[in-house]
Amino acid sequence: MNESMRVMSERPLNAETPKPCLKSWITANKVFFDRNQGEIPEKEIELAEWLLAIDGEVEVPLSIDFETLLRMPKAIAANTLECSGNSRSLLARKASGNPWTTGGVGNAVWGGVWLRDLLAQAGLAPYARHVAFEGFDKPLGKAQIKFIRSIPLEKAMSSTLLAYEMNGEPLPLKHGFPLRALALGWTGANCVKWLNKITVMKEPVTGFFMDEVYRIFNEGQDPKTGAVVTSLSLKSIITQPEVDEILPMGSITILGAAYAGEKHVEKVEISTDDGNTWRPATFIGPDEPFAWRQWQYVYSVSQPGSYTIISRATDSDGRQQPMQATWNKLGYGNNGVREHRVTFRVR
Repeated sequence: MNESMRVMSERPLNAETPKPCLKSWITANKVFFDRNQGEIPEKEIELAEWLLAIDGEVEVPLSIDFETLLRMPKAIAANTLECSGNSRSLLARKASGNPWTTGGVGNAVWGGVWLRDLLAQAGLAPYARHVAFEGFDKPLGKAQIKFIRSIPLEKAMSSTLLAYEMNGEPLPLKHGFPLRALALGWTGANCVKWLNKITVMKEPVTGFFMDEVYRIFNEGQDPKTGAVVTSLSLKSIITQPEVDEILPMGSITILGAAYAGEKHVEKVEISTDDGNTWRPATFIGPDEPFAWRQWQYVYSVSQPGSYTIISRATDSDGRQQPMQATWNKLGYGNNGVREHRVTFRVR
């Protein structure tokens, strides 16, 4: 564990990326946030012993070894991954779950194979509608509930990667070695680690991790009736300066990142007067599908005092990041502009 990461729980391990490490387009593997429901395996599985099973609503069930995966056509994709509950602790009203600030997110370049290529080999039965993922990690707690999630077949066929590389290196053990499902542009809850079983189904998986959590619901509402957490919310975060940082007068460089899941971030605007007026930020660095866009804004300050900055993103559909987050019981998808404001001092 990198000591600079903020650990919220040891078992399961949940820790967030230090804010300074969010200033880079690539988030280094060693500081990429940790989100787990079960026990991280003690050591890497022997690749000669690992197999990926594909069964269910398929014409030909498959059992695929790692060498076979490596011989398949390779895909490389940048993808910003975010915990569903990231920024939960910034909500004005308390919500249940780990108290993430802004560090439950990161961007990496992933290498692997497209899930659709494997499903094409297996052949889909006429009633195939959903794809479930299961890892070989052991559950924690008395109930011993396995972390199993499913996604719609359309997402599985269009933009889901089975990743065995992360930032040019073999997938680290804590991030799912040897294989992880990545539904690109969707939250980490849809991206099962230590993958060893894929089941094609007529209906979505049922159970705790599909029906009781990772749904948007409020107090008194049956969780099963809430919307399933899927794509990342449109969001902009400020990564520099730090909250309450003391800076000298003059030109102050404001840095940040904006992301929109399956959509494209078209612009980011900055306000220093709580949204009464807005000025455009400048994008810097790469612009890739499913990946965040880094941005900057140079703010000239000639008087000492306290200053508050907010940022707002707009996506390719013309949607703007909301000024205030919409509360839900588990605090998912906090993308409020004001919740992510940064106040610093100049002297």
